[in-house]
Amino acid sequence: MSARDLVGYGRQSPDPHWPGGARLAVSFVLNYEEGAEHTPLEGDETSEAFLHEVVGAPPSVGRNLNTESMFEFGSRVGFWRVHRIFTGRSVPLTVYAVGQALERNPDAGRAMAEAGWEVASHGWRWIDYDTMPEEEERRHLRLAIDAIERVVGTRPVGWYTGRVSEHTRRLVVEEGGFLYDSDSYADELPYWVDVGGADHLVIPYTLDANDFKFLLPNGFVTADDFTTYLVDSFDRLYAEGGRMLSVGLHCRIVGRPGRAAALERFLDHVQAHDDVWVATRAEIATHWRATHPPPRAAGTAG
Repeated sequence: MSARDLVGYGRQSPDPHWPGGARLAVSFVLNYEEGAEHTPLEGDETSEAFLHEVVGAPPSVGRNLNTESMFEFGSRVGFWRVHRIFTGRSVPLTVYAVGQALERNPDAGRAMAEAGWEVASHGWRWIDYDTMPEEEERRHLRLAIDAIERVVGTRPVGWYTGRVSEHTRRLVVEEGGFLYDSDSYADELPYWVDVGGADHLVIPYTLDANDFKFLLPNGFVTADDFTTYLVDSFDRLYAEGGRMLSVGLHCRIVGRPGRAAALERFLDHVQAHDDVWVATRAEIATHWRATHPPPRAAGTAG
């Protein structure tokens, strides 16, 4: 038996029964990572080479002040631009917050809480966990939880590492207290998995409707590229009905003025539709748990 599920919901996806009869659920996610990336200041051998404006540049041995400043833009300026856009429209948002990054700008964390945003965990540092020893990853998991609870005032109920290890999901389930994780890109609807005999909900994420493609070769170049792709994704899923669209954002990427314009144009498009549910991922998880309980629970109901 393969450990992978290549079938999923198959020919007939379940009706999600989104609140209010909405045709589509939209989940905006802001990745808060600045201050937790690779840097010799943290004992790393090299500077960060991933997702900054000099696309394709190799990592520098030792500090790279240019790279550091590009990340600093995200926390100093980009975050607050995105904050103004979403709070100005009263649009809900989930933050994937890296614990160390949040600790280094606690005012941003307080602003997230004041806005009523969900703050999920994005790990302790913004690094690849693939080769990290299991016990060290468990320690990082707990550091991340503690940092969010301390800065934001509430414990995270969602998890997204991004660059996972084979242990990540099991460690999340063993820790407990989570409604979901999003370390999957396998579907357009939430789904249940068995983790060591426990039912665990996955709210899949996206790497296509995501501003990080501005900083990848052959990705988005202009604001219109991003807007067009998001609008086309939205319109297709809206026409089909019964789907979920995730949109990934980053402070240092969409927080740049030329890219922020693309985000605002897409928000205009979303808000022009009445029968769309814009929700945090925690809200989606809560709804799915109530409406589509895990098969074992459904099988024993009544």
